[in-house]
Amino acid sequence: MCMVKIDGLNKAYRSVPALSDIHLQIETGLFGLLGPNGAGKTTLMKILSTILPYEEGQVTIYDLDLAKQGDKVRGLLGYLPQHFHAPPQFTGREFLHYAGSMKGLTNHRERSEQVERLLDEVNLLPHADKKIKSFSGGMTRRLGIAQALLGKPKFIMLDEPTAGLDPSERIRFRNVIEKLSKDHTIILSTHIISDIESSCEKAAVLNKGQVLYQGTTAGLAQKAAGCIWELQVPYANYDKAEKEYAIISSRREMNHAVFRVIAKEPPHVHATAVQPTIEDGYMAVINGVTA
Repeated sequence: MCMVKIDGLNKAYRSVPALSDIHLQIETGLFGLLGPNGAGKTTLMKILSTILPYEEGQVTIYDLDLAKQGDKVRGLLGYLPQHFHAPPQFTGREFLHYAGSMKGLTNHRERSEQVERLLDEVNLLPHADKKIKSFSGGMTRRLGIAQALLGKPKFIMLDEPTAGLDPSERIRFRNVIEKLSKDHTIILSTHIISDIESSCEKAAVLNKGQVLYQGTTAGLAQKAAGCIWELQVPYANYDKAEKEYAIISSRREMNHAVFRVIAKEPPHVHATAVQPTIEDGYMAVINGVTA
């Protein structure tokens, strides 16, 4: 069932288009929003969170009209912005109690239960009584994730949630949102392909304010079918190959570099076709080289 429906959404900054004719349908579960920096992901998230107005189009969230019922939408919402800041003089626990109060959690016992559970889930319990000014970037990010989940929101938006997290923290985060995805609508906006690959069944790709793809992550990988090749080149020719081919990635094998190359035709007589990944599909869509 579609919980978030976006039809013909347009947004411009001083007449420069930021989003152009966006159409998206998002169901319960995890939905990945992919795109390079400047693609329009953060603008879209700010609109859905009621922070930014929009010029044209219609947006409904859980049957609520975003333009007319923004206050009710905010009651359903948990949001982690791309740049999250918390008062440095607060402790982590104090800040979550404050954020919970702002979200309407007036019952102290209920709020305390949520605060302690979320501190544990994001692995901040050992640091809960430290001042936020002493937190590392990763700890601050985890605190931001916790505040987004306060109040048991139905609609959760997380903008670059794993930026600054180490691998174990990233796994912990994925486990938390995977558990929530059964009953919640969660948009995960990122340019880290592995976050989408491991968590989301459906995704959209934005670039230059336009939706280039919407569908399953498996379908995204298939957009690069027949366009991904491996090519082995002597390391002495590395710089020349970089200029000659559209390289997605490379690895070293003995005295050779093995390049993963995107091209509609075999880039070299010795190139071998390989199965595409979600990252390959993303790169194919962004670069207009699709099956």
